[in-house]
Amino acid sequence: MTSLICSLGRLTAFPCVMFGWLIASPTPVRASVEAALCVPSHTTSAEVRRTTLDGVPAIIRVPQHISRPPIVLWHGFGPPASEAAMMDALPLDDVPAVKVYLGLPLFGARALPGGMKELAQRQAQDMGLQVFKPVVVGAGDELPRVARALEQQGCLQLHQPIGLVGFSAGGAAALYAMSRHQVTVNAAVLINPSTGLTASVQAFEQATGHAYAWSPASRELAQQTDAVKHAGDIAHGTPAPALLFLQGADDSVIDAHALADLDEGLKPLYRDQAQRLQFTRLSGVPHQWASDPQGVARVRQAVAAWFIGH
Repeated sequence: MTSLICSLGRLTAFPCVMFGWLIASPTPVRASVEAALCVPSHTTSAEVRRTTLDGVPAIIRVPQHISRPPIVLWHGFGPPASEAAMMDALPLDDVPAVKVYLGLPLFGARALPGGMKELAQRQAQDMGLQVFKPVVVGAGDELPRVARALEQQGCLQLHQPIGLVGFSAGGAAALYAMSRHQVTVNAAVLINPSTGLTASVQAFEQATGHAYAWSPASRELAQQTDAVKHAGDIAHGTPAPALLFLQGADDSVIDAHALADLDEGLKPLYRDQAQRLQFTRLSGVPHQWASDPQGVARVRQAVAAWFIGH
């Protein structure tokens, strides 16, 4: 196979050349070497700073006024497909929190030596163990290190909860990270998320027409990452994390049944705090919402309102 699926769960395979989204030069940002990483300066707009957090490439967006804990955001495989593109799509300047846009493993600065061609080869060989695991599980496993680095930089108070945003594969990483609850999450927004390896395999099979060759290792990975099986872990906490699921009604990538099953699994756990769990279908919004002006506006508004309200 010579094509690579644009997001974990994408139903249309794109030629590798289409992944210019992933390897194009990043959006220029202003250097702020003198300033502390998350301290606002005296500029009249949000300030953007590039850094690494314990080896994880990141862009920090610092608003002029900060009254809420940092929000960590993960992109997907196809637009937004980088930390810079995620920032462009979701600057969230109305939310008085530092935004931390992380690059996924195997993308951007951490791309494989063979680039998209090598990633496509990995996908053809075993998309579960060679793509999903290093990217999605890898990102989730990095979150405790990122949180410690934010604490060391003065961006996050010790044991302070964070916010999370994840799109598609990034949504799967966020759900996996919450199921591990090694970092306390107060609020999260999952945008057209893959709900785990099983959902991503289903999308892979529909996109390529090839059956995925399950192995004992990949079945174990599915048990580890499928969010429905870990609903209790995801909802862990007092109060439980405030979760907003945004599903594009025109999303032809992620099977709506997977999110419906997750909704059913989470609802009983939020019976006494129903206002902290919301599943919203956005009419006219596709999976690749960042490529659609209407989708960008509606997702941006919904994400900002959720964090302002929680």
